[in-house]
Amino acid sequence: MSGKKIPRVALPDDVRLDTLAVREGLPPSAWGENSEALFLTSSFRQPDAATAAARFANEEEAFIYSRFTNPTVTMFERRLAALEGAEGCIATSSGMSAILLLGMGLLKAGDHVICSVSVFGSTIMLFGREFAKFGIETSFVSQTDVGEWARAVKPNTKLLFAESPTNPLTEVCDIAALAAIARRAGASLAVDNCFCSPALQRPIALGADLVIHSGTKYLDGQGRVIAGAICGPEQLINEKFVPVMRSAGMCLSPFNAWVVLKGLETLSIRMEAQSARAMNLATWMEAQPQVERVYYPGLASHPQHELAMRQQSGSGGAVLSFIVRGQQQGGAALARANAFHVIDSTRVCSITANLGDTKTTITHPASTSHGRLTEEQRQAAGITQGMVRVAVGLDDVEDLKADLLRGLESLAR
Repeated sequence: MSGKKIPRVALPDDVRLDTLAVREGLPPSAWGENSEALFLTSSFRQPDAATAAARFANEEEAFIYSRFTNPTVTMFERRLAALEGAEGCIATSSGMSAILLLGMGLLKAGDHVICSVSVFGSTIMLFGREFAKFGIETSFVSQTDVGEWARAVKPNTKLLFAESPTNPLTEVCDIAALAAIARRAGASLAVDNCFCSPALQRPIALGADLVIHSGTKYLDGQGRVIAGAICGPEQLINEKFVPVMRSAGMCLSPFNAWVVLKGLETLSIRMEAQSARAMNLATWMEAQPQVERVYYPGLASHPQHELAMRQQSGSGGAVLSFIVRGQQQGGAALARANAFHVIDSTRVCSITANLGDTKTTITHPASTSHGRLTEEQRQAAGITQGMVRVAVGLDDVEDLKADLLRGLESLAR
């Protein structure tokens, strides 16, 4: 690469997270716009054939074709990288395509992956079924048992993959401990930071090599678009992921990049407000007699509460799950019926499997986000038929309590 680089925003070196969230990206155009421009173009004109050749050969940094270079996408990548404390970032069309790109960039036939058994259902399917077609073996281990991760290491282990907290049990892994295991094995640790976002947790500062995002969730924050990203070392991104992106094209559209870019500007205040509401709701939920158990890292009853408070800036995040009464008394069928009843009794919450929205969402994980798993896989992950997940938005928390109480109280009748 020559000395010709895409310019950066002129900011002091010591600006803080909230400033980066509203200003990092690219300098304004000649028109001096204050809000970042949206570049809806598939290609970019080159001044002459020789320059075009140099740029296509990566001898000069410039915008060429929006499948792998676009100013709006670059602005989003730079901003998210800055928030995560990473050198670089590559944006993708979805969170799952980010994990696909991760595998395609780092793995080959004969490699071994260690993955938490508690990750999102589609992630389990991608590692356990799709990557397996190409000769990549995955061992699924306990999210919270560091010893089990260490024992799963093989000579051909190349990647450790975890979510923290997990969807939907909100289990928290010890990122620093997993990073140490990965270093000893000569492998990379990738952490899905979807639930916390960099507003609450920065896995790279805890030792992770790579951070995965579904920008669809809290980064956008209003349920508008699908997006994903990988953050990590700039050299690794340029050497391993950019070539795959250029050939395979799981790129983020400029429009979606612009929407999430603007979402990042309010990320910190949204996460603070939504987490506070979630803590209030989870505390109230623990006192309801129709609820067997509440899963929320902010509660002292959570098994990894102290770890979560250290890793997540003292916050439990905005997602909680609970088990409706009936699992012990009537088995899975009654538990499922009771969970459906609570969900269907809501009038404020949105019944959808998405999360990270300003609107509170509610779902039954066993039949939605983890519905494609076998019952054995769900049981291994601790996902029962009586479980309900609530992703708390910016609704008034007293309205949410009344909304959930409607279904909970009528269970007794």
